[in-house]
Amino acid sequence: MNKKSVFYIGFFALLFIGFLYGMSRFIPGFTTVKMPILSYVQPFSFLDQQGKRVTDKEVLGKVYVAEYFFTTCPGICPKMNRNMKKVFDKYKTEPGFMILSHSVDPGTDNVGRMKTYADSLGVNGANWYFLTGRKDSLYNAARVSYLLDDPKNNNGKIEDQFIHTQFFALVDKSGRVRRIYDGLKKEEVERLIEDIPELLLENESGTPRFANGLFNNNPQ
Repeated sequence: MNKKSVFYIGFFALLFIGFLYGMSRFIPGFTTVKMPILSYVQPFSFLDQQGKRVTDKEVLGKVYVAEYFFTTCPGICPKMNRNMKKVFDKYKTEPGFMILSHSVDPGTDNVGRMKTYADSLGVNGANWYFLTGRKDSLYNAARVSYLLDDPKNNNGKIEDQFIHTQFFALVDKSGRVRRIYDGLKKEEVERLIEDIPELLLENESGTPRFANGLFNNNPQ
């Protein structure tokens, strides 16, 4: 290989590296690997801590985190929700973000109790919803929609079943679960906080939205 060929190969290699660097600077997430689609959220309808109905239609177009807990839990739930509070504090002013905390014990966790629990966490924003409703519907969502419990556990009478899971599910604007995190592990919660902006930049079809105005091929 002569010197001229080596020069051209080196020149174009540097040009390509420069292109990638420039695009990564101007377009967030350009060089990151896109999160896979793990499942699709099925239609749901629950009541929040204000007694208002929250459905899959209300959350469509929002990025949100789903979890399951119960207000009388003495074990993992307090730590999970202290970690979730970190997520809330980071994005509580972001209109495109929500948190859905579902009760696994709706017989105890009525609207009033959920409101008291939310108040105890200092949650007074409009984007963290503590949901209660029919036990079978709540459990079906955990297993089928969010993959937070093994569907094989759906055996026997619903009143005899009990879900106790420490996992969080990150859902995109199109109602698709994109990643699962261990809500008890600091590094996983930190990764969740870091992953949320990637989905906020996507449009509802999952295509990255160029927010800097360089490109205009993804109209809102």
